Amino acid sequence: MRHLKAGSKLGRNPAHRRATLRNLVTNVIERERITTTLLRAKAARPLVERMITLGKRDSLHARRQAAAYLMTPAATQKLFNDIAPRFADRAGGYTRIIHAGWRVGDGAKVAILELLGSELKKKEKKDKLRKKEEAPEETKKEKAGA
Repeated sequence: MRHLKAGSKLGRNPAHRRATLRNLVTNVIERERITTTLLRAKAARPLVERMITLGKRDSLHARRQAAAYLMTPAATQKLFNDIAPRFADRAGGYTRIIHAGWRVGDGAKVAILELLGSELKKKEKKDKLRKKEEAPEETKKEKAGA
């Protein structure tokens, strides 16, 4: 019987499971959107939300706790400088899991784990790219006309 043994084992020993989850959380914070299996996304979600809550505290102790868990210093900086201020007025629920079908190789359920608001950032990036592409065309036309 598995009474009081909550949480997914992910088919790994405890050290490997911890490393996998640390890598997933670091990647979500750095990239704001990752594609992984549904079980891994469900296992990583509470840890990502805990890291964002640490970022909202923004104390030296919270920074050290986050730095001890996250794999890269860049992820820690992004957490405290960009992500935590975005969710300052939100009480929880910083992530979303979107079901994305099945993996081709083994048929595992695939999901997208993303931070809320990341779709707005992607839209802003696309708009910036469009403006950059349009601006050189205008200057080329001006040069050709001159």
